[in-house]
Amino acid sequence: MAKSFYLETFGCQMNVVDSERIVATLHSLGYQQVATSEESDLILLNTCSVRDKAERKVYGHLNRFKALKQENPRLIIGVGGCVAQQEGEKILKKLPFVDLVFGTHNVHRLAEMIGEVAARRGQQLATEFLDRETRLRLFPRRAAGSGIARFVTVMQGCDNFCTYCVVPLVRGREISRPCSEVIDEVRALARQGVKEITLIGQNVNSYNRQEGISPDFSGLLQQVHGVDGIERIRFVTSHPRDLSAPLIDSFASLDKLCPQLHLPVQSGSDRILTAMNRGYTVDEYRRQVERLRAVRPDIRLSSDVIVGFPGERQEDADASLALVREIGYADIYLFLYSSRPGTAAAALVDDNSQKIWGADVGQVLPVLVEGPSRRNGEESLFGRSPWNRIVNFRGDPHLIGTIVPVKIIRNNTNTQFGTIL
Repeated sequence: MAKSFYLETFGCQMNVVDSERIVATLHSLGYQQVATSEESDLILLNTCSVRDKAERKVYGHLNRFKALKQENPRLIIGVGGCVAQQEGEKILKKLPFVDLVFGTHNVHRLAEMIGEVAARRGQQLATEFLDRETRLRLFPRRAAGSGIARFVTVMQGCDNFCTYCVVPLVRGREISRPCSEVIDEVRALARQGVKEITLIGQNVNSYNRQEGISPDFSGLLQQVHGVDGIERIRFVTSHPRDLSAPLIDSFASLDKLCPQLHLPVQSGSDRILTAMNRGYTVDEYRRQVERLRAVRPDIRLSSDVIVGFPGERQEDADASLALVREIGYADIYLFLYSSRPGTAAAALVDDNSQKIWGADVGQVLPVLVEGPSRRNGEESLFGRSPWNRIVNFRGDPHLIGTIVPVKIIRNNTNTQFGTIL
């Protein structure tokens, strides 16, 4: 009988890519993916530790599986990703029914570790960081698969060391993938019918900065733009400190580059930004936004804001609120550094988002059709607008992979609904 596995993925796009590598590895071992943990021979969690409650969340999920292990002692349970990197051996000690823990640099060792567990050689742990050359050799490649829109990894790690962020500690230092490899993968995906590419990394703006070579990120975007078959390009995540003038100009010169940018500000107070080690001032951030809107008037921005950073005073919180009002983000992600009441920005952000996205109602937008969708028992299609908003509408499945005009008739919190013209 075929072996089965159940996989849960938490966190960012980098974890999504790692999970695809995990799935490919398990398929090569003869495992088939199933929808529930109860019917599986192998359970894996690919975890995120960016938020402070991530550790408890992961332990909570793992404890759900303890009873399954008691019923089936041959069941293999494993943890990967950032919490695995951060907690390491602590997970194995706290939860002895967990069989393996592999960190962010050790996805490639998963098959070996499963084999060791299956051979009853005890719990397995792999959380060491790899050297630079090994990391370059093991960059995730996604030339196989299906889909209209795909992620392509261009760099990993981060050198910014913001004082609230664990990413450099769990993902390691910055390393950029060779440009030729990125373009080869994009071309391969285009030959498979992929229309939209999202270039991803912890800080894509600093692409090749550590290496000190060309192209920089704006140059990489130009080369991706030249690949036949690719119709849309996006990228995440951007650090404002590294948002260069040539990169801003790319929004004017590259027509495939979507008019959407996630540019985390984190705080509207210079004092707090300094304490966070963000490397820019509010005025510098403001000038970047002005320049972006000057070169691409239809651009829509999203951002992250941390509330309750240690030492934050009321005037700092007021400054963040004022900046959110001034910039007028299409979307904003609000995080509590610690539990503090009075986050008035939450209501403001919701109102602002509804105002921006609600203005699309009645408009006709070009939508890249990605696949079928089922809502309220009815078959339909879904795609994305130029601003990365999911749009649901009825249509012929033959439209998948094309850009079609859709009139927006309704706007929800995270989704829009329309009719094809």
